[in-house]
Amino acid sequence: MRKQYYFRPSNQGLLAWDVDRLIELSRNLPRKQVPLVQIRELDEVWFGKGEHPTWRAMIAHVQLIQDANLRFPIILSSDGSVMDGMHRVWKALLEGRDVIEAVRFEHDPEPDHVGRGPDDLPY
Repeated sequence: MRKQYYFRPSNQGLLAWDVDRLIELSRNLPRKQVPLVQIRELDEVWFGKGEHPTWRAMIAHVQLIQDANLRFPIILSSDGSVMDGMHRVWKALLEGRDVIEAVRFEHDPEPDHVGRGPDDLPY
């Protein structure tokens, strides 16, 4: 699997969590079925300001969606944000599912990086 990070803006700068660490920390959290209508990211703007998606970039994401494995739960932050698993959410939606399996942190773990953007992190 490719190296991934979950990013969130903050007053301290951009916060970043290593997804491999999130998977390990969430391993024993209880799994539950979450209605897809509760995944607010499905109705948010996906590409950031100034980004211009190409067809090649879109095709790459379609491939990631096709390869997504729904046997693994998505990971939600304490506020319900998707920290890992958006391609699985998209796949579930495309398959006509109403729910997806998820784990959710009661308290978010500390970020792995503060004030560092995607270009500043190891992949």
